Amino acid sequence: MGGYSFQVENVQICVIMVGLPARGKSLIAQKIVRYLTWLSIRAKCFNVGNYRRLETAHPTAEFFDVNNSEGERLRKMAAEAAIRDMFRWFDEDLGVVGILDATNTTKSRRNWILELCRKRNVEPMFVESWCDDEDLIMQNIMDVKTTSPDYIGQDPEKAALDFRNRIRNYEKVYETISERDLTYVKLINVGSQVIINRIQSYLESRIVYYLMNLHIKPRCIWLSRHGESAFNLTGKIGGDSDLSARGREYARQLPQLVKLSVGNRPLTVWTSTLKRTQQTAKYLPYRQLTWKALDELDAGQCDGLTYEEIENRYPEDFAARDENKYEYRYPGGESYRDVVVRLEPIIMELERQENIMIVTHQAVLRCIYAYFMNVPQDQSPWMEVPLHTLIKLEPKAYGTEVTRIKADIPAVSTYREKGQSAKIKSK
Repeated sequence: MGGYSFQVENVQICVIMVGLPARGKSLIAQKIVRYLTWLSIRAKCFNVGNYRRLETAHPTAEFFDVNNSEGERLRKMAAEAAIRDMFRWFDEDLGVVGILDATNTTKSRRNWILELCRKRNVEPMFVESWCDDEDLIMQNIMDVKTTSPDYIGQDPEKAALDFRNRIRNYEKVYETISERDLTYVKLINVGSQVIINRIQSYLESRIVYYLMNLHIKPRCIWLSRHGESAFNLTGKIGGDSDLSARGREYARQLPQLVKLSVGNRPLTVWTSTLKRTQQTAKYLPYRQLTWKALDELDAGQCDGLTYEEIENRYPEDFAARDENKYEYRYPGGESYRDVVVRLEPIIMELERQENIMIVTHQAVLRCIYAYFMNVPQDQSPWMEVPLHTLIKLEPKAYGTEVTRIKADIPAVSTYREKGQSAKIKSK
């Protein structure tokens, strides 16, 4: 587990989401899963709405009326199916944190889930998103009506009206969590106030720490590798070389590329401590911060060598890295897992901030991208991240949208496929 060894507790946790619709519950649930998975902890979200949609794909607000007994029956069946699948996942896949994503707005519904968890020796932990910030709610309604599977193909204004009526039906029966004997976190207007009650295990405290750093305001993150460097031209890894002529041209064109994507939004730029990222960000007219944690993966005794040289001098290491690139640690250097551990404060700070641009290195960018896109660990070290490309990430309730903006400046490809020596080729 590298720096994280949660399994010593031998604990299984069911995180039970609580709150009215349009309070960011699904976004929070997905984020918890992404965060824990990124740290090598088995986590999975069970969205009750997805189970309900198998029977009722596009319900109107009346379906969610407390007096609609057929709607109530179908919603309870969906919850039972989700919980059944979650317990099976705990047993068969040795799951650690299962997240039950639903409204769970009444005490009776929460007590029912509580009893089921306790019978299975699963720790129940409630996460309530309570919100009366109208701007935040409206933003979530706009997001949901355009991205929720319930409203696919429907007129956005009609969808918004129906969704508001659905919220009103839930408001009639909503009971906020107040029981002192429960383990819970209550997020008030996501980020402005956090109430914590009876947190009992280390892993629960990690989830709380993460939740305390979240906000669900709309924002974007831009990622770019440094411009082409002198070492890129010769195929050497690591080092602290300057940009090549084409890399310097990318740095000059980057402000225009960023401006087209960012518009007039405020932006902060983060770079590593290495020259090639700072030279790339040199002309960007925004506040800049330097982070040691954004430095490239340390290649140890292989620093400054080409992949061919590594293959010739350290054939066993070269093969071992291909076999398990995520876990492989360069002699005297780092593994991808080590990079993830040192990036955790970066991720926490990213979650606290709004619009951020990061100019960093191939391995580091892969790890950050994997966090936002939920890329599995066996795939993330092999992702192709070309030079001279700006990546825009826009987190949404049902996933993160990605836009790639290529600068019209040629660069070598530093990508090496599994089982191949690096071949320097122009792009």
